[in-house]
Amino acid sequence: MKLIVGLGNPGEDYARTRHNLGYLVADRVAEALGASRPARKFGAEIGEARLGAGVIAIMKPLTYMNHSGEAVGAALRYYRIGLEDLLVVHDDLELDPFRVQIKVGGGHGGHNGLKSVNAHVGSPDYPRVRMGVGRPPPRVDPADFVLSRFPLAQAVEVEACVARAAEAARMVVDLGVVKAMNQFNRRAAPGC
Repeated sequence: MKLIVGLGNPGEDYARTRHNLGYLVADRVAEALGASRPARKFGAEIGEARLGAGVIAIMKPLTYMNHSGEAVGAALRYYRIGLEDLLVVHDDLELDPFRVQIKVGGGHGGHNGLKSVNAHVGSPDYPRVRMGVGRPPPRVDPADFVLSRFPLAQAVEVEACVARAAEAARMVVDLGVVKAMNQFNRRAAPGC
């Protein structure tokens, strides 16, 4: 079994904010794979789907971003999943807006969701799909920036980024992270 985690915050106040890109990707992957209706367990919404011969759990932690690791750690222990079979999808201030990149491990870059996941799974060494939101404008607090919505004028770019990140997530769980990185990270796409 593999676990895809889309990081975000629950509730309408946070819907479609930069910090909730992971939720949007989790929803897109679940829809594309025909996942079961999400159940609430581990402090998360979690559904299951099949990809090839394998089972994939698709999770959206409901613990709020800063405590995402509580749900992720509980699911890993319950399903007995190793870090190599965990994939976390998240927004990233360090990537240009709408750029999508697969990586394994590394720092948390100040991302509180990743800090929490790292603490609860015991290591930062798990695959990730990073979705660029860019740096905030001068004098705008990064926390306020990621909790704000994209301008309506960027709706097409947001949609394309979510679709591309969902494709990246499926590729990681289907082909493995190394093949996905080799195939996906070097492909250029407009706006990504």
